Amino acid sequence: MSDKAVRPALTYQMTDIRYRAGASDWQLDGGDHTMLIVTGGDGRIVIDGAGFKLERGKCFIAAPDMTGSVLPDRDGLTLYELAFELRRNAESQLPSSGVSPAGDRFPILCEAACAPFSQCIELVEAIYDNRHAGDGLEPFYNHVRFLELLRFIFQQNGSAAAGGKSLRQQVESSIEQVRRHYSEPWTVERLAAAADVPRGQYTRMFKAITGQIPLDYLNGIRLDRAKQLLLMTDDRLFEIAQHVGYANEYYFGRRFKQSVGISPGQYRRNHRDNVRVVAPFLEDFLLALGITPVVQCSYAGWGKQDYLGLDEVPVFDLTADSLETLSRHRPDLIMTDGGFDRWMTSDRCNRLAPTYQLSHRGEDWRSMLRTVAELFGKKEAARSVIAAYEDKASAARALLSRPLRGQTVACLRISAAQICIYAGAEHGYTGPILYGDLGLRPHPLVLQLTGHARRIPLTREWLARLDTDHLFVAFDKSESAVEGQERERLRDDPVWRALPAVRNRCVYEVDFFSWMNYGVISHGRKIDDVLRVLA
Repeated sequence: MSDKAVRPALTYQMTDIRYRAGASDWQLDGGDHTMLIVTGGDGRIVIDGAGFKLERGKCFIAAPDMTGSVLPDRDGLTLYELAFELRRNAESQLPSSGVSPAGDRFPILCEAACAPFSQCIELVEAIYDNRHAGDGLEPFYNHVRFLELLRFIFQQNGSAAAGGKSLRQQVESSIEQVRRHYSEPWTVERLAAAADVPRGQYTRMFKAITGQIPLDYLNGIRLDRAKQLLLMTDDRLFEIAQHVGYANEYYFGRRFKQSVGISPGQYRRNHRDNVRVVAPFLEDFLLALGITPVVQCSYAGWGKQDYLGLDEVPVFDLTADSLETLSRHRPDLIMTDGGFDRWMTSDRCNRLAPTYQLSHRGEDWRSMLRTVAELFGKKEAARSVIAAYEDKASAARALLSRPLRGQTVACLRISAAQICIYAGAEHGYTGPILYGDLGLRPHPLVLQLTGHARRIPLTREWLARLDTDHLFVAFDKSESAVEGQERERLRDDPVWRALPAVRNRCVYEVDFFSWMNYGVISHGRKIDDVLRVLA
């Protein structure tokens, strides 16, 4: 422990301790130094404009002249808040008020290491339990407990207490070393030693700063550099592998495929301007990035995605055409999602061309688009497309907020077998757009019936209770005669005719494929359709 941190002329006195629990934002007092010890929940703290994550096991210290806001997440935070002041002893020639001058600050500020947390919280809870003791030696004992807590903090943050770098700054310097010298044979032990931080503390702080453990972060840096070299040079794979820090090209290739989903060689080929790709029912994602597939997929009974306007692109019918037919189009890459296995397995596709399977949930279309963009070198295009969509959705939400105040909306999918209602803002093709991006109000049955399902069939009893103000309806793509029969059947159904939306002519038929899809182009079409009938 340094002389500077505990010089005899300066002492520390706790002035208050509180236990806080709740989800409301609050400001740091600012009268004394403040120490926060988080025991549960999640949130953020902003100290002098810098933001930090709050979670169990975190400790933060702010000086009186620092501004701070505590921002709990929706489920709230629980924490201890200790206030303390710095005082000078008589020989310091301090004015008689005993209050420390503004220049005196605790040597450890903002985030402070406090591991093992069990030791920290044991001291804090003992201080809190004895906070009201006013007789005998107990107040003195509680003061000693507080000093023990400070000693613990000093021990865990030795360099900061000595006036050097804080633990966080030491790890941040180490991270900068990783960025600059990523090809070095780093180990966690070597990184921690270079930062002069115990390995356990180093890994915890590293993850708090970057969101990753050290070796995962290092591999990310190496692979990002490898991607640049694959595109900017004609270097052989083993040369690139060695340049970025991998001992051989086979390990490099395995790590690359684990991270990116395709091999380094395929990644290089995909970034040619004339890459030939097949993406069954994911063509929306390709077109959004300016990539035209070599074929568009169709399914008997549904047809193809006409809303994409791929009139000049050959059609591959999944139910009628063979893999040999697809091979005639000479694809460089086949891109699928998990649902494609019902028609053709990845093993069969791999015999024809390297196959990449997207693993994202359809509702997370933004991540899907970014992943596709990564495969084809279109990251900037993805950023632009997503930003344009967010602007469009925001403008539409503003237009719809006033005319639809208090009114409800639901979306149905109708086939010969059943009528299904689609879910709320978290699930399905339509809910994230209607109720999430556009802020429309779902009819109570939407949330009551669907839960975590994307859609559920409606019984006639539930259909009769669907007294929503507006209904969007998509008829399942099938033989046109069957679609016509379904429309006629609905017109003659007394339960259907009695629905308020039907009586008030507030039922809007929408295109099946553009509404039963997760792509950004299809979502844009949904917004256009809603604005056309509701704005």
